[in-house]
Amino acid sequence: MAGTAGTPGTPRVLRAMNDRAALDLLLEHGQLSRTRIGKLTGLSKPTASQLLARLEAAGLVLATGTTEGRPGPNAQLYEVNPAAGHAAGLDVTPQRILAAVADITGRTVGRHELPTPGRRTGTPVVQQVTDALDGAVKAAGLARHDIHRLVIGTPGAFDPTTGRLRYASHLPGWRSPTLLDELAAALPMPFEYENDVNLVALAEQRLGAARGHADFVLLWNQEGLGAALVLGGRLHRGWSGGAGEVGFLPVPGTPLVRQVTKANSGGYQELAGSQAVPRLARELGIEDIPPAPYAEAAAHLVARAAETDDAPHRHLLQTYATRLATGLASLVSVLDPELVVLSGASLTSGGETLRALVQAELEELAASRPRLVVGDVREHPVLRGALESALATTRDEVFDTSR
Repeated sequence: MAGTAGTPGTPRVLRAMNDRAALDLLLEHGQLSRTRIGKLTGLSKPTASQLLARLEAAGLVLATGTTEGRPGPNAQLYEVNPAAGHAAGLDVTPQRILAAVADITGRTVGRHELPTPGRRTGTPVVQQVTDALDGAVKAAGLARHDIHRLVIGTPGAFDPTTGRLRYASHLPGWRSPTLLDELAAALPMPFEYENDVNLVALAEQRLGAARGHADFVLLWNQEGLGAALVLGGRLHRGWSGGAGEVGFLPVPGTPLVRQVTKANSGGYQELAGSQAVPRLARELGIEDIPPAPYAEAAAHLVARAAETDDAPHRHLLQTYATRLATGLASLVSVLDPELVVLSGASLTSGGETLRALVQAELEELAASRPRLVVGDVREHPVLRGALESALATTRDEVFDTSR
């Protein structure tokens, strides 16, 4: 019996598969000619021509110019139509909400930062979110209804059973069990939420140091110490969304922390978190320690230690590397990842010098021997990950020509 339209193997589905392959190639390579698309997809010239005409009529590609400087007639070039769809991302911290809008090619076209000064603000969280989003949408020259999807990145994780944000007591106003319903009522587009460190891992997997790796751990150290776990190519979130909350991990070298969720800290955070770096510097007699915020101070101290060849700074960097490796040893012993990505300003500021020290220490402390690399996505990595997540779903919806 012949399959109906939409069944795998039918002409409609095969056309949709070819369309998506061509669109993905245009996203990856930029402008391409019909001949080049045909070679990359294996399609004949007539089929490639029909495909491009179909995508152009659907508003998904644009004819943008012609090749020049080559033998023979100039060839028409095509690219994905940037206006075919837009997605938005939010990066939420206790100090601010950073919002951005990207067109379907991934180019950021609007950005807005909304200060949220902790418990002093009287603005409800839902209004904060919509104000930040509206600022980015306005900066992009768009309207809310132009946004196909929004991804919100926050510390902690929303508990799937209660709807309450966990592991983030330092984020005022975000722990209401009705918050997600309130956001759904206020936002005109579908939205998702994701842990901020998980989004950094997604950005590194799509754009940075973890491209091509299906099993890796990303260790993040900035305002907080956390990890993201990617197993079999997918984020592992855990039953309650708390996988990777390694700041709560008990480790040797620090007193046992009890009632960690009330303290919003734990052994590994106390041992190797950003706040430990200025303390260690003072103990070593290092002067000119920058004032708070501690995350910026830690990044400055680590960067200076990586470039300064005197005993106190060498001791600072070596001790910090040992502390980092102490917690990492537990992670890699359980997970045996292929790769560990070091991210967050308190890690990336140490560059290759810190990475090599942590690698050497880890090889002393764990039987598993993953390769350590420094993350490549440095500019607003949480926001970049949120945009990449939102764009992935947006492209699936917009590029589906089988409907």
